[in-house]
Amino acid sequence: MGVKKQPDFGGYATKNDLVCSDGLTIKGGAFAHNDGKQIPLVWHHQGVDSPENILGHAILENRADGVYALGFFNDSEKAQTAKEAVRHGDINMLSIFANGLKKNGPGRKDVVHGEIREVSLVMAGANPGAFIDNVSFSHSDGSELHEDEGVITTDDDVVIDPSPAAISSDKEEPEEESKKENLEHADSSTDNKGANTVANETKAVGEIYDAMTDDQKAAIDIIVGEALAADKSAAHSDTDSDTDTDTDEDLDNETLKHTAFAGYQEGFTHAMNMFEEQAKQKQGNQGGGESLSHDNLKTLMADGKKYGSLKDSYLEHAGDFGINDIERLFPDAQLATSAPELVARRTEWVAKVLDGVKKLPYARIKSLTFDITGPEARAKGYVKGNRKTEEVLELLKRTTSPTTVYKKQKLDRDDIIDITDFNVVVWLKWEIRFMLDEEIARAILVGDGRSNGSPDKIKDPSGQVDGIGIRSIYHEDDLYAIKKPIAANSSNAELVKEITRSRTGYRGSGNPTLFTSDDLLVDILLEEDKFGRRKYESEAALATALRVKDIVTVELFNEYPSLLGIIVNLSDYSTGTNAGGQVAFFDDFDIDFNQEKYLMETRLSGALTKPYSAIVVTRDSGTLATAAQPTFTPSTNTIVIPVNADVNYTIDGEVVTGSVVITEDTTVEVEAKSGHYLAPNTTRSWNFQYEE
Repeated sequence: MGVKKQPDFGGYATKNDLVCSDGLTIKGGAFAHNDGKQIPLVWHHQGVDSPENILGHAILENRADGVYALGFFNDSEKAQTAKEAVRHGDINMLSIFANGLKKNGPGRKDVVHGEIREVSLVMAGANPGAFIDNVSFSHSDGSELHEDEGVITTDDDVVIDPSPAAISSDKEEPEEESKKENLEHADSSTDNKGANTVANETKAVGEIYDAMTDDQKAAIDIIVGEALAADKSAAHSDTDSDTDTDTDEDLDNETLKHTAFAGYQEGFTHAMNMFEEQAKQKQGNQGGGESLSHDNLKTLMADGKKYGSLKDSYLEHAGDFGINDIERLFPDAQLATSAPELVARRTEWVAKVLDGVKKLPYARIKSLTFDITGPEARAKGYVKGNRKTEEVLELLKRTTSPTTVYKKQKLDRDDIIDITDFNVVVWLKWEIRFMLDEEIARAILVGDGRSNGSPDKIKDPSGQVDGIGIRSIYHEDDLYAIKKPIAANSSNAELVKEITRSRTGYRGSGNPTLFTSDDLLVDILLEEDKFGRRKYESEAALATALRVKDIVTVELFNEYPSLLGIIVNLSDYSTGTNAGGQVAFFDDFDIDFNQEKYLMETRLSGALTKPYSAIVVTRDSGTLATAAQPTFTPSTNTIVIPVNADVNYTIDGEVVTGSVVITEDTTVEVEAKSGHYLAPNTTRSWNFQYEE
């Protein structure tokens, strides 16, 4: 291989007596015997099993303070890209991959001997002295190299050449001659030398094996163990010219060759059992070199799968990227938003309720109603000579007095000072008002839901002529809120019809709004006709069909299974507050407990003031039913209807049971039987395609 007269760059591959980020220290002279050695130059220790991963080569120089590397790039596209990056200073760090390590005693971190197998350009290194300090390209110059990484492993990728001359732990041969001899030997597997040649070579290997260090023996154990355990069929699959007449000896030779050259990674796991036994026999009888334990092998095998070699299990300083536990240097995590996100119910409806009600400047609300629907209120005809009688009007009166609604919180002053990510006091004030508004809106529509015996209940004087609190529309008197019960097993189509019919009794102002659950709204919007088209293309289309201005979904309606909807124009609902009773915020400091205390409260009343100004749609009590999907066999066009005592399955309006053979595309629908109901937003129909 020709060598450039001038290297493309130079830099320390590793510096002596510096503590690396992984705790290892390369001692002076550890790689002195590598002086003048030519090794591959790669990028980030990518395997040299593929020529395209090699960027060039490096010549090592042993110096008093470390190992210096002269780098030469080849003409490949990857190499030229790396060359430009080095020239511009984009890459300026080096790392080594070494094996055959020895340390100065068990458990020690000082490396005193090893074999450097490759030099790698890296983004970050572990050895604080390994960097490029000289760049001299023929066409331009100027850069710097780093040295923060090293790779020391227990062994390199191994190629077994059975010839005695090819195996030596101490003697190096010229690269060209070694490659040539290996290739010649690989081609000689079809030679006619027979078993005698193999026997002589095996004896030579055995002699050299006894002379190896424990590290070298451990690596050979892995490869030989894999070769013995590998499936002999690999030889056949790797050699197209093989025939069934091959001898066992030929198969063994080819398996070994396959394992050593091409099948090394695939056969890796086969060596495990043999290695375990040999490792147990060697325990307690190890020399100065490091050896692998069973746990090391597990890590080694995992790394082999990751890298295709054993290098990551030795020393790969590039993998540490400079600093152990580097996350300790990272800045503290910060809030992505200006304040914590709330896990809360959807509350878009709250503003629509509070903005929609009529607000009175006094807290005691009185409503007077004359009933002029009776016969006594009718105009009368006069007959000459008869006495005229007076009209009799029934006066209905009721009053609603205010109640106090509040929310209270407190914070330790120490916590207020220590919380620096956001202004916790401002956030807490917002949360208090947010929850207070929701509670008032809830009380107006359905009541607060607490039991009458709860001390925290917001008073609801439902059924009382004179009472204190906020009258909920859900529990309002029939004079003010029309009750519209619907059969439990009503379909969505029937539900729409019944709600529309109920509008005839409405006497409220203008066009009302429907408040309902999102589940029920989705269920109705998904209704289809017999042609598979949506009955209602949008919420606006459904609102028109129901004769309401718009539809507002209220999540908390899910807590009331029998409540299907409330139709009301909230301008007919009045809330009253005296001066000073509006929503007010108070804070105070408790010096005894070093606490800031916060209170937000209001004092108000609320009630419908116009008769028949709301419609409360409810479902009759019933049992919740579930419906399983029918099964379909396309080959026979047969639908099997599930057995269910709570529901009916229908095709074109006819109840079906058992097995049904179809002759065209068919839709099966399900409906609840009397006294049962299907939960909203559940599948109620299935389409089956006829197979010709």
